[in-house]
Amino acid sequence: MESFRSELEDLNNPIVARDIIDLENKIKLFRDGKIDDEKFRSLRLVRGIYGQRQSGVQMVRIKFPFGRITTKQIRRVADISDEYASSNLHATTRQDIQIHFVSLDKTPELWAKLEKDEITTREACGNTVRNVTASDTAGIDPKELFDVSPYAHEVFKYFLRNPICQEMGRKFKIAFSSSDDDTAFAFIHDIGFIPRIVDGKRGFKVVVGGGLGANPTLAQVAYEFLEEDQIIPFTEAVLRVFDRYGERNRRMKARMKFLLNDIGLEKFMELVKDERTALKNKLYKIDIKILPEPALPPIIVAEEVLIPNERKFQLWQETNVFEQKQRGFFGVYVKLPLGNMSSKLARQFADIIDLYASPEFRITVNQGYLLRFVRPEALKLLYLALDKLGLAEPGFDSVADVTACPGTDSCNLGISDSTAISLELEKVVREEFPGLISNQDIKIKISGCPNSCGQHGLASIGLHGSTIKDKQGKMMPALVVLLGGGKLKGGEGIISDKIIKIPSKRGPQALRFLLNDYEDNSTDGEYYHDYFKRMGRNHFYQLLKPLADITSVAPDEYIDWGQDRNFVLHTAVGECAGVMIDLVATLLADSEDKLKWAKETYDKKQYADSIYHSYSAFINTAKSLLLIRDIKPSTQYQTVNDFQREFIDTRAFEFPGNFKEFVLSINKHEPSDSFALSYLTESVKFLEEVLAYRSTEKEVMEK
Repeated sequence: MESFRSELEDLNNPIVARDIIDLENKIKLFRDGKIDDEKFRSLRLVRGIYGQRQSGVQMVRIKFPFGRITTKQIRRVADISDEYASSNLHATTRQDIQIHFVSLDKTPELWAKLEKDEITTREACGNTVRNVTASDTAGIDPKELFDVSPYAHEVFKYFLRNPICQEMGRKFKIAFSSSDDDTAFAFIHDIGFIPRIVDGKRGFKVVVGGGLGANPTLAQVAYEFLEEDQIIPFTEAVLRVFDRYGERNRRMKARMKFLLNDIGLEKFMELVKDERTALKNKLYKIDIKILPEPALPPIIVAEEVLIPNERKFQLWQETNVFEQKQRGFFGVYVKLPLGNMSSKLARQFADIIDLYASPEFRITVNQGYLLRFVRPEALKLLYLALDKLGLAEPGFDSVADVTACPGTDSCNLGISDSTAISLELEKVVREEFPGLISNQDIKIKISGCPNSCGQHGLASIGLHGSTIKDKQGKMMPALVVLLGGGKLKGGEGIISDKIIKIPSKRGPQALRFLLNDYEDNSTDGEYYHDYFKRMGRNHFYQLLKPLADITSVAPDEYIDWGQDRNFVLHTAVGECAGVMIDLVATLLADSEDKLKWAKETYDKKQYADSIYHSYSAFINTAKSLLLIRDIKPSTQYQTVNDFQREFIDTRAFEFPGNFKEFVLSINKHEPSDSFALSYLTESVKFLEEVLAYRSTEKEVMEK
């Protein structure tokens, strides 16, 4: 404990230190039975601590905004993984790194050590603004109008610990693409930004309401051009609307895309506009110099280098290397099967980067890494060093580079394997279709369940875990095959089309059928999604139909990939988001905490934050009385409406004036000293009177 406290003393940020101490205290209260399990789950999720399917251990998700990471930081994560986890670093499709099998009691200490190198786990999970992602090429992309990295960084920084987005109905995802190629997949995000310059001014095309999951939805255009100093105010207004009107009871309907579907884009944008008065900042100037200039690698004296396998080297250059917009430098991609790297390998990898590239590199959205500012004379030496570690495999982001979530390896939602089969699919491409290793059109993506953490919903060839029962009712692992998805240009994309379900062990054969069919029947240069559209869904259904026939099943088809015994379905409640807090006492305790924060932020003259904390307390306090009457409103707006109808209009509870109008006046006033104080005062008074009301009701019931 003393060493842990000394770690905290070394931190320069008192807010972070307080957050870590708070986590430690909450864990103790949970262990002592003083915090309900559901409430505690939400507390740890917002701090990046996610329960695994294995009992008693946690996955810790570590945020790297827009994938930016340094060699110093990856060494820190490697050390942390050795000390507290399984000595593995798993890169994710949201440019995070996950470590697994962590003891809950060690998470505060782990977090404190990460923060020494400015690494956070805060809001990596839960119903918050998740990691802000961006094109890995941002800053070096030959096609970019300007570097979106500082914009992604500023958005990340602005909403971290921001009271408007700590307990939303569901998670919220934001992405910045560096060009119209949309390599950050803006079209599947709650908000996506694509750079534009109009009349010499920087700005963005803005799309909203995208998402994958079991109900994939393409984003809609909010603005063809929004000036750069408006992107944070717009995002804040969107989050406030989503927080107030977003679904909270039905988890599967709680993403922002469903709110847009219910009320329409026009009404949604009107609500966003209505929030403008209450915004903390009407304009927010982005500091485009906020990030340090990249450190360049040392100059290497050119020398003759013998390449043992010249053919592999040439293919590596073709698929993994590109010339940056900065003349004389190259970006080099590292293909990483399943996104996994041992801590030992991570340290060796960092040593190589320090020799031949900038110490700042990027995690990619397909679970690899991008090295930057490699000098041309260093390419062969870099290749040899990476190849020695098994990190110079050609085919980055090609048909031979399968994206996969951890699935049944660790996730509660995983239905069937998504990892061992990914390696088998890559083997099929590498050994049987070597000519396709350079094909960067076809993308194969696999998830362990329909939720699309592996992004199968936008894949050329997508797969997700499922089950099939034979005629005797015996269960076997299965895969749902989806085809024809992909990104287009400028924030537009194609959602893949569900085709058929097959036993998992037939996945490699399905891939053979699909690739042979494409090679035999596609026209020269035809993209796969165009080929799929031309041939039609039924063509592919008929092609794969024989694999769905389970009249005859081999014994090994009852065994999932990577397992040695018959398949047993094991799923539990997912922890990625959607945690509901229904206990009255918990809600009231929450209100007390929020009012304490409202007072603290008011004293610091942070009036907008104070007002929002007071508002959140109003909502929780009102919801607590509604729950006593078994009324479970699905949105914050409905909570206020129901309380007005059930308690105020019936005179069951006294409130000066119209409760609904007063609470919802949050967006009718500038965040001033006077309004913040009056709003806080009324919220404190409301909580006191509800506590008294509840106490009186209890006494009556006991009599």
